[in-house]
Amino acid sequence: METPDPVALAGSLIALDTRGGGERAAADLLAGLLDDSGFTVRTEPDPADPARANLVARRGDGRPPVTLTGHLDTVPADPAGWSFDPHAGDVVDGRLRGRGSTDMKAGVAALVVAALRSDPATPLQLVFTFGEETGGDGARLLTGLEPSPLLVVAEPTANRVLHGHKGVLWLRLVQHGVGAHGSRPELGDNALVALGRVAAALHDHTWPVSATHGPATANPGTLHAGLQPNLVPDRAELEVDLRLVPGLDAATARDEVAGSPAPRWPPHRGVPDVEVRLTCPPSRPTRPTRGRPRPRRCSGTAGRRRTRPTSPTRRCSSGRSGTRRCWCTGPATPSWRTSPTRPAPRPGSARPPTPWSRRWSELAQPHPRDVVARPLGQHRAGP
Repeated sequence: METPDPVALAGSLIALDTRGGGERAAADLLAGLLDDSGFTVRTEPDPADPARANLVARRGDGRPPVTLTGHLDTVPADPAGWSFDPHAGDVVDGRLRGRGSTDMKAGVAALVVAALRSDPATPLQLVFTFGEETGGDGARLLTGLEPSPLLVVAEPTANRVLHGHKGVLWLRLVQHGVGAHGSRPELGDNALVALGRVAAALHDHTWPVSATHGPATANPGTLHAGLQPNLVPDRAELEVDLRLVPGLDAATARDEVAGSPAPRWPPHRGVPDVEVRLTCPPSRPTRPTRGRPRPRRCSGTAGRRRTRPTSPTRRCSSGRSGTRRCWCTGPATPSWRTSPTRPAPRPGSARPPTPWSRRWSELAQPHPRDVVARPLGQHRAGP
């Protein structure tokens, strides 16, 4: 079978309307291509909506596969606000046009074509989900995936390779006020105005900045209040999308939003009720590779090389102080230990931890949903 052109495949995906639904059509299109190339393919429809489905395709000989993943849905696109068809999928002046051309049907097409062009002996697992833009609805239903040593996510990153990603916290704030007639607003307490001030304060608030992930952010995304213009709203609802970084967890961010309305937030009647809609912690950056695995010190028996499925490959050598240090190139908990067969170094003779080893201890722990958000250029060690 002839491998499709990735731009043409991306255009075909863009032509399919998957704005918050209808992803089954995209899954079926990709399933046919992968099935014809020897992949074992299965679609997983949404029990609540057969028009939505995940796609899982696998190829390999039992070795752990590399997993390539993306989502098939897009955010909404109102044609009234576009100068061309949001589902055009055509190329004009060297640019692919349409909703999803960036996030992330072009990325999905690139993954599929890369898989089709790859060596058939390479173990691969492709996972494409529905409902990512609305909280990971499809990912919650995935079952039977093979554990993978590497997960590649084709989200748009300006063609930079990133390691790790920001966390997410969606909050719903509900503000109660006092209703009144629009001709006498001084008799009421306008919940919309109160929560609007909170939205502005959240937008302008200075959030923590991570050396590896950049700044945490808050986006007030929706604000709903009122029944008609001549009534003072007695209830308002605000939804906020916060992106978390190492050092700012969900509980701390929630307290930052709801814990102290004054003087941080504008004064109003009472504190908004805060409901957590979605949370996922930030991932921890991996160690720099620069072309090959960088050795990590690890605990264990010195002077022995061994490899186990869950243990690192060990190398030990003698230092100038007469001590023996061990390195590993596989998974292990980093530690600075000398061999039990040699005396401990004199005070001050052991090499102190590098700035990177200090930095790892300050970062958040990894999470099962971690994928890949960190520029390679930021991997240089430094204070």
